Amino acid sequence: MSSVWGERVKLTIFGESRGDAIGVVIDGLPAGENISIEQCQTELTQRAPGQCELSSARKEPDIARIISGLYNGVTTGVPLCAVIENVDAEREVQQPTIARPGHADYTAHIKYKGFADMRGGGHFSGRLTAPLVFAGSVAQQILARRGVTISARAVKIGNAEDVEEMKNEILAAKADGDSVGGIVEVTALGVPAGLGAPFFSSMESTLAGLFFSIPAVKGVEFGGGFALAQKRGSQANDEMRVIDGNVSFLSNNSGGILGGITNGAPITARVAFKPTPSIAKEQMSIDLATMQNAIVSTSGRNDPCVVLRAVPVVEACMALGILDKWESS
Repeated sequence: MSSVWGERVKLTIFGESRGDAIGVVIDGLPAGENISIEQCQTELTQRAPGQCELSSARKEPDIARIISGLYNGVTTGVPLCAVIENVDAEREVQQPTIARPGHADYTAHIKYKGFADMRGGGHFSGRLTAPLVFAGSVAQQILARRGVTISARAVKIGNAEDVEEMKNEILAAKADGDSVGGIVEVTALGVPAGLGAPFFSSMESTLAGLFFSIPAVKGVEFGGGFALAQKRGSQANDEMRVIDGNVSFLSNNSGGILGGITNGAPITARVAFKPTPSIAKEQMSIDLATMQNAIVSTSGRNDPCVVLRAVPVVEACMALGILDKWESS
């Protein structure tokens, strides 16, 4: 199992949903960077469960405890390690034997020969996005001093695009013992031209890899995305002009990236999340212990929709990808 990412700024995330703790080690951060743990906590709180009726009832304060790499609020140059304890973990929950449809239970059982701790999703759980958010907040603070701002928002829940309708969509799914997915849109402003390289170190492939590492993500598009497949080149190309001595693009169908390299325009992406697989409705499955057919209904503290809590996770991935490419340039 590999949970290590990055070329220059390297991440290692560790832990499991029902274990004692989860955490992250960030290697390759520049020394001398001021990092506000309070700001990191703000991002962690936005992602944390138990915030309202639209999310899981699990109560986790998600307090990051710094083990190394930060002294008097400044990075030291050695790996920064943060640990987040699982306070409300329900460790008495038994290892699932019936594979939950939509979960990694079956594939993890095959890959790790039945030894993986899959309680609450184990290492595959969305719980592991908490250390990702912490690392992303560190990256965002460093990038902010370089003139980069990153923001994301939910733009669609099911078929709803209005805020109140999104809420109703989630509550309706919850009342029906079901779940719903949606789309998060993220934008990075102030990214300079020249970051990334073809073929396998492109900015798009780096960011897409990070986005797809988020549990429940099933689709990613940059700029005009899939809609560009229905256009002609004259409609899809971003024409350029020199304005006040600077290159400007008259549109941004490329999403700020050309040939895998940033062009100075805003980086824009949309990330699609499938519905939460843990639902109360009965579904057909198999018992991995007996290899017999079975029926499963997932009860407990599950999100009827992960999209709202995923917003800071998507921002974190955007920040980490940009910082890694910046430090590698």
